[in-house]
Amino acid sequence: MYTISAFLVPALLASTAFASPLSKRITNHNHAADPWGDNAAIITQLEQAPTAVTRQALLTDPSDWLFDFQNAGANSITMGNGGHTVKADRKEFPALIGTGVSMTLGFLGPCGFNTPHVHPRSSEINVVVQGALVAEFISENGVAPIINNLTQYQMTVFPQGALHTEFNPLCTQSVFVAGFASEDPGVRQAAQSFFGLESDIVKAALGGDGTVNGMDIDAYRGMVPNNVALGVDSCLAACGIKKRGV
Repeated sequence: MYTISAFLVPALLASTAFASPLSKRITNHNHAADPWGDNAAIITQLEQAPTAVTRQALLTDPSDWLFDFQNAGANSITMGNGGHTVKADRKEFPALIGTGVSMTLGFLGPCGFNTPHVHPRSSEINVVVQGALVAEFISENGVAPIINNLTQYQMTVFPQGALHTEFNPLCTQSVFVAGFASEDPGVRQAAQSFFGLESDIVKAALGGDGTVNGMDIDAYRGMVPNNVALGVDSCLAACGIKKRGV
């Protein structure tokens, strides 16, 4: 049985199950200077449209209503050693504006997992379309974790704000579809967020110097994996996948 503790503890403690830092998020834009991306003009027009009829009239080409996950723009893609995810949200697919929904496809390689994270603005429904997933979430303090082993065409739900993760226990690729009740569900990775706090806070949360010396926090930050990472020793061993050196 795989649990979030099997994923989150190694991520937080930067164990050798994770290699050197993974690929950075693919992007063609400096989002600090250009947070809107390529679709700034049409997004503004769609948001200001007084009615749904007016909004639809702004998207006259049928291709405006088509999103191809296999040929998505670079800003939709998050890459890692364990696989990648492709998102269609209101920014990358403006036809979603006014619909209240969005979607992400996840392509997880052998032993790949989507590290523990939350979506602050939406619940998630997650269905396996290829392979299998171990899906786990903890919704809040005082409740037990929920763990399910999903096979093809089985689905689970992650409540809004719940810490959750998806892990591919197979030696072949697994693919999942995640649907959201928000055009902009947001995402926050647990380990990366935790180590982004002030060093004194991180040290105190981990039990003080007896567990992790505050002097080491910056080193740990640099070894926390990106969104999709390789992990879980037993799967790596079964699939003959070697760990990367730190």
